[in-house]
Amino acid sequence: MTGIRVGRKLGGLVAALMLATATPALTNAAAANAAAAEAPVVTRHTTILNGHKLAYTATVEGIDVADAAGKPGAHLVSFAYTADGMKDPAKRPVMFVFNGGPITASLWLHLGVMGPKRVAVPDDLKADPATYTLADNPYSPLDATDLVFIDPASTGFSHALPGVDPKSYFSVKADGQQVTAFIAAWLAQHHRLGSPVYLLGESYGTMRAAEVAGQLAELPKPIPLDGVALMGQAVNIIEYVQRPQNIMSYVVSLPTLAALGWYHQKVDRHGLSLEAFVEEARRYAQSDYMPALYQGSELPAADRDRVAQRLADLTGIPAAYYREHGLRISKEQYRGELLKDQGLLLGRADGRYTAPMTDKGIAPDPFSVVMGPFSRLFRDYLRQDLKVEWTEPYVEMAEVDGLDDWGWGFASPFSNWAYSDRLLKAMKASPKLQLLIGNGYYDTQTTVGAAELLARQGGWPEGRVHLAFYEGGHMAYSVESAARKFGDDIRAFVQHVP
Repeated sequence: MTGIRVGRKLGGLVAALMLATATPALTNAAAANAAAAEAPVVTRHTTILNGHKLAYTATVEGIDVADAAGKPGAHLVSFAYTADGMKDPAKRPVMFVFNGGPITASLWLHLGVMGPKRVAVPDDLKADPATYTLADNPYSPLDATDLVFIDPASTGFSHALPGVDPKSYFSVKADGQQVTAFIAAWLAQHHRLGSPVYLLGESYGTMRAAEVAGQLAELPKPIPLDGVALMGQAVNIIEYVQRPQNIMSYVVSLPTLAALGWYHQKVDRHGLSLEAFVEEARRYAQSDYMPALYQGSELPAADRDRVAQRLADLTGIPAAYYREHGLRISKEQYRGELLKDQGLLLGRADGRYTAPMTDKGIAPDPFSVVMGPFSRLFRDYLRQDLKVEWTEPYVEMAEVDGLDDWGWGFASPFSNWAYSDRLLKAMKASPKLQLLIGNGYYDTQTTVGAAELLARQGGWPEGRVHLAFYEGGHMAYSVESAARKFGDDIRAFVQHVP
C-alpha cells in the first residue's frame, strides 16, 4: 500500500533480500547480480503527450550513497525518464518521485500517474483485477519535466551495502539522508546541478519530502528547490489523528464523510455537485461544528439536536448516532456504519470501494483489490519495456512496523512533528520554492480537510502554497479523470503556473 502502515510479519522474499544485503560475503550468483545491477539499463522510447510526439530515454541505474558519517551506506536503484532533443537539458526541470509506507518502492506513482505508462483501472469498481491493463499514459508530465523515481534501501532493487544493517535506515532522519545523498549524487553525475529541482512524495513520502527538503537546504553546498508536491499528505498527521478528545480531527474529517455520503447517495444532494456539497460541509465544520464540539457536555440539548441533524444531512449517518456518540464518528467507524444496512464495508484508502463485512469487523480494506494488478503489470513492464532482466526480486514493501521499527525521533510524548518546519527551512533557503498539496476526496486515511488545515497552519509564506483536490481516494490517480487533472496540475506546477 502507499499509506502509512503498522505491523506486518516478515515475508520470505524480503527476509532473503535483507539477509543477502546484510552479509559481507556474497555468493557468486549474488555477486553476478550485483555487478549486473551496477550497469545501467538504457532503453529509448516515444510517446504522445499534449498532442505532440516525445522521444525519451529510460535509465535504470544504481548509485552508491554514503551515510550521515560519510561511510558506505546504501545502493539505491532509480528509474529515470529524460526527454530527448532538449535545447539545454542541463536546465530542464527534474522531479524526484517517491512513495510512502514506511517504506515502499515507487511503483505506485510510477505506474499510477507519473510515468509514461499507467495501470488503466476500470471505472467499474467490481471489475475483475485480471482485466486491468497497462496503457500509454497521456497524463504524464514528462513533456514538462524529467522524472526520477527513487526506491529507498530495502525496497525495489535498492539495498544497504554489505556490512550495513538495513534497519539503520529505518528512521525519519536516516531515510531522508539517503534520499538527500542520492539526489545530490544523481544531479552531479548527470550534470544537472543547474536544473530546477522538484520533489513529489505520497503519503509517508510527504513526510520524507519535508525532511529531504530541509536536509537539501542544510548541505555544505545547498541544493535549492523550486517546488515540493505532497500527494495524500501526512505532514500534520498528529493534528488529525482521531483520539476522542481531539476535536479538530473530527472537524477536518467532515468534508470527507460528506463526500462519501454524496458518492454512495446516502444524503440528499439537493442537486449539488461533489465539490459544492463538500464545500457546504467544510463551511459547516468551521462555523458550527467546531464550536459545538468545543462546548462538549456544556452544549445545550437543543443545540445538540440541531447539530446532530445537520451532521446526519451531510454524512448519511442518523442523528441518533451522533447524539449518542458526542457528535462524533471516526473515519474508521464511518466505514462500517454508512452501508451497514447492506452488510458492506467502505474502503479505507478509497471509500468508493465496498466489500461484504466480515467477522474481522472493519479491518480489511476493499481497495486492496487494486494493488495486485499494479504488482503484476509492473513486473511485466520491467521485462518487456525497460528490458530489466535482473534475477533479484523487486521488493515492493520493506517489512517495517511503522510504530515499533521506525525511528520517529521523538524525545518525549510531547514532541512536535516538525515536518512543516523543515519545509519552512527549505522555503527560506529558496524564495522561489512553491508547495502543492493534493488529496483525494474519498481518502479516509489522509483527508482533504487535513490538507486545508496544513495549508492554513503550516506557517509558510503567503502565496506559495496551493491546494488541489481530486475525485478519487488515496491513490486518486487510479481514476482516469483524476489522473488527467493531476498530470495537468504537476505540469503547471513545474511551469510556475499554479
